[in-house]
Amino acid sequence: MILGSHEIPDPVVFLAPMAGVSDRPFRMLCRVLGASAAVSEMVTSDARLWHTAKSRHRLDHRGEPGPRIVQLLGNDPDALARAARENVARGADIIDLNLGCPAKKVCSRAAGSALLADEALVERLLRALKGAVSVPVTLKMRLGLDRGHVNAVHIARLAEAAGVEMISVHGRTRACGYRGGVDYDAIAAVVAATRIPVLANGDITSPERALAVMAQTGAAGVMIGRGAQGRPWLPGQVRAALAGRPVTPAPRGLALGRLIHDHVLAVHRQYGPEQGLRIARKHIGWYLEHNRPEVDRRPLLALTDASRQLDALAALFLPPSNPPAGGSRGAHGTQREAITQ
Repeated sequence: MILGSHEIPDPVVFLAPMAGVSDRPFRMLCRVLGASAAVSEMVTSDARLWHTAKSRHRLDHRGEPGPRIVQLLGNDPDALARAARENVARGADIIDLNLGCPAKKVCSRAAGSALLADEALVERLLRALKGAVSVPVTLKMRLGLDRGHVNAVHIARLAEAAGVEMISVHGRTRACGYRGGVDYDAIAAVVAATRIPVLANGDITSPERALAVMAQTGAAGVMIGRGAQGRPWLPGQVRAALAGRPVTPAPRGLALGRLIHDHVLAVHRQYGPEQGLRIARKHIGWYLEHNRPEVDRRPLLALTDASRQLDALAALFLPPSNPPAGGSRGAHGTQREAITQ
């Protein structure tokens, strides 16, 4: 797949944008572990809010490999155009428009998946973005507002005509949220209706599911969201499966312990120890869910000191003879340096 100056080798497996999840440490970890690309958390197009701590962290792409993909949220063509230009000036390689978020606080402002109700406005937004920047513009969307108003094919055709270079389709409607099954046949209809690459998104939780989704949809690749929570190695495993290569098992023992330690340390460094400790809790919960489900997570998640949080993780996942060594190299040296810087 070619997006602007970036060649993304097949098979294509993106990490989806997830508010509060796909921050810089998590994106870099997933990339190191094999994801083709990782889309940022959605950034408001209202630049007046960029001074907030949340926006500053969401706009942070220090050290990230290309392509750096910034997803914008908004419903005003001029504001989106200005935001796109500013993000490109800051190093964005691709601008993505959010038509997929089903959250009430987003949709109540006529943004995210609520925009699917106004096809004419969607077209104006996309043309404004295309006219504002020279980098590729992509789109992430859902199937429609609800099962009675599925218009993904029409939106995709509008996007292609406007010059959008790739579309990611979550196979549920806004009304579905994350409930019910994913309609992969509807994604296949979008693939058949357009000539630009389409990524299939929704409930891709294993290499086997990814293979089935690719066969059913004919998509150019897949986008993995919640399936990667607590399993940042999943996109890399999916890429291996789609390429017909042996799938590397999920890390266990010392490798898993060091990965979790380095990820949480990177979160502490990104946000500072106080906020980082709180943000790390969700990731720790997912790691425990997938790897140590027997552990009572409540004492660990109640810790209020960042150092004690790291010590508790070491006690759970690292044998006493292999404590974490900050910045040490070895078999995992490059990986550890990449995600903790």
